Amino acid sequence: MSYKSGFVSVIGRPNVGKSTLLNTITGQKIAIMSDKPQTTRNTIRGVITNKECQLILIDTPGIHKPKTKLGEYMVNVASETIKEVDLVLFLVEANAQPGAQDINIIQQLKQVKTPVFLILNKVDLVSKEKLLAIIDSYSKLMNFKAIIPISALKNDGIDIILKEALDLIPEGPQFFSEDMLTDQPEKVIAAEMIREKVLLNLDDEVPHGVGVEVTSFKEREDGLINIQATIYCEKSTHKGIIIGKQGSMLKKIGSAARYEIERLLDTKIFLELWVKVKPDWRNSDNMLKTLGYKTNKN
Repeated sequence: MSYKSGFVSVIGRPNVGKSTLLNTITGQKIAIMSDKPQTTRNTIRGVITNKECQLILIDTPGIHKPKTKLGEYMVNVASETIKEVDLVLFLVEANAQPGAQDINIIQQLKQVKTPVFLILNKVDLVSKEKLLAIIDSYSKLMNFKAIIPISALKNDGIDIILKEALDLIPEGPQFFSEDMLTDQPEKVIAAEMIREKVLLNLDDEVPHGVGVEVTSFKEREDGLINIQATIYCEKSTHKGIIIGKQGSMLKKIGSAARYEIERLLDTKIFLELWVKVKPDWRNSDNMLKTLGYKTNKN
């Protein structure tokens, strides 16, 4: 059999487990995760390579009703990818009937010729009877190429996705080297790891108004990497919350981020964090561009 390669988009509404699926398939944490919606803001590509094929999986922001320019950018990114890939994995929750956002995504998927797999995630949380009823509901909305129940968190059913995908993707070359797990620059992943720790440690509206920019990423002669990063927030009150009493929260965020980044880079790092207030930055074209949320199309 000739070698195959293809691009696969992972799409769905916010918080259905797209980043967990990407991390599980690649076997490495390359996409940040939290229980807050709209955690992923950009496309993140994970690369899976074996003797038969290379799959480039694209984790997209959750499709939602945008309220800011950042939100509009996120939805556009997700919607555009379904037109440019060889296969779409439409991820939904196995324990919930189709909602308005799911139906909206299905309407978009019907507009393109790209084959679509329905992936029902969190199957471990639902009875067989309820699962069959939910599968029936989705089947009435669209004719899917395959319907695959999985648990991304427990690595259950992932092998079936890969097997079914192999039958559909075209013959092609290896786009990336065998040891490459993502096309994301280390600087970008470091910024995302810092943002993840903000998401995990802070509640309410603060995390959604946070952006992270790595301003310096330099390797020293002794092999240690110096990373300097700025956490942007929209209100001075948010800045106080992020820093915490006597800097305690910022220290906690920095310590957790440093641990993740060191695991990823397999080396020691020195991490310096600053917090700056940028009112309404999510509606600022300049700030969106600075933080990497603007493409050439924007």
